[in-house]
Amino acid sequence: MAAPISDAVVVDVLRRVDRRLTPLAERLGRPPRVHIARRAAWWAERVSRVAAGVSAAPRLAGKLADLLPLQNTVGSAVQALVVLGVAGEHDVLDPPARISLLARVLLDRDLPADRVAPLLTRARGSYVDEALGTDRSGLDGAARSLWRAARLLSRIDDALDARPKGKLRHRALAQLPVVGVVGGYAAEREGLRRAAEEAEQLLSS
Repeated sequence: MAAPISDAVVVDVLRRVDRRLTPLAERLGRPPRVHIARRAAWWAERVSRVAAGVSAAPRLAGKLADLLPLQNTVGSAVQALVVLGVAGEHDVLDPPARISLLARVLLDRDLPADRVAPLLTRARGSYVDEALGTDRSGLDGAARSLWRAARLLSRIDDALDARPKGKLRHRALAQLPVVGVVGGYAAEREGLRRAAEEAEQLLSS
């Protein structure tokens, strides 16, 4: 049985995901005419149409995708983008608060901002290789940013089973080769909607 993933590792991974995807969320933006009450829904509905296709792509391999760290990590990276988009709607500028929100939505892990902050200043090298490995080559572009975020999240893949998921029937369809991409798309889009709603509820409360 694998040892539990420490808070230090979780924070270091999510810190890097936040740094990579928050600028992407800001660039995506949403039309200013969207009413404030509909802004979280905009991220779930509009952005997910593109993002869910990306996160469902590994389902082309059917059940084989479950044997690889693709579905959880790519899907989680796209959900992270949506969660950070919703955080931007609430003017959440403090990195510890964004990381805390990501931990709550993606990992169902109660990691308050005041526990995150000290870990952000911890000396480098004590857990960075455990969290990220040694390959830190820079990548650019939206698709590459999502892929890089997925690679980061692969280091905590075991914890990603807690992320918001789609309907059971869609996830069952996603187990089939080739046509599984349809079920994967539907499941990921529903998961993104739930992630956006959970982020909105947490921030509104």
